[in-house]
Amino acid sequence: MENKSKVIAVAGKGGVGKTSISASIVKTLVAAFPHARILAIDADPAVGLSTALGIEPEHTIDDIRKSIIEKVEDGNTKDAIELLGESRFRIFDTIVEKDGFAFLAIGRPESTGCYCKINSYLKEVISILSQEFDYVVIDGEAGIEQVNRRVMEKVSHLILITDPSKKGTQVIQTIKKVADHLVMYDEVGVIVNRIGDLSLMEYINTGDIPILSYIEEDKNLASFDVQGKSIFNLPDNSKVVIGVKEVLKKINIL
Repeated sequence: MENKSKVIAVAGKGGVGKTSISASIVKTLVAAFPHARILAIDADPAVGLSTALGIEPEHTIDDIRKSIIEKVEDGNTKDAIELLGESRFRIFDTIVEKDGFAFLAIGRPESTGCYCKINSYLKEVISILSQEFDYVVIDGEAGIEQVNRRVMEKVSHLILITDPSKKGTQVIQTIKKVADHLVMYDEVGVIVNRIGDLSLMEYINTGDIPILSYIEEDKNLASFDVQGKSIFNLPDNSKVVIGVKEVLKKINIL
């Protein structure tokens, strides 16, 4: 990446708290750098990051993608080309501005068939757009393939999330192997999340991936999840907020 943007991609298996940690990263960056340009990208089709950040997006990148594909399928190639040309401006319109950060939802792809050129173009537009920001935080779905396929193939920091389970640690090691081939990154590390018993730490094997933090179960966070409250209202002494600060310091973001 030619510019100095810090692009942080968060990945791991489902149900390990990726979205809460992604939202906590955004919260921490906003507090630490009030004048920075920060972009949160929700790349998970479940669109959970918007809820965690207290946002209700009206449009997604896949809305743009579908409108172009519909024109192609209807035979309106000229209209489709015009829509593709306008897509950069339409993506800007899709961004939701909040106090201290901006938000972009990728959405859920539902159209069938291969539209590789459209997907590649939109990914390139998102990458160019991201260079307008100082920090970009990507909350990805389980795995890493779609970060490369639908968002961008170059990130500065890849943060893998696991719970203490054997399956969780195996999944992040698999993701790392895939990322080594698909996604260019500068630094990689693991957060072991939702650990209930710190005495079990010695049994957690993440292979050659360095552990950045062990984050204990957070009752505050569990309550917020149930109530659908924004992570921005979490107290600074919450375990997840403290853990995320530790991680961002270790990877030289803070």
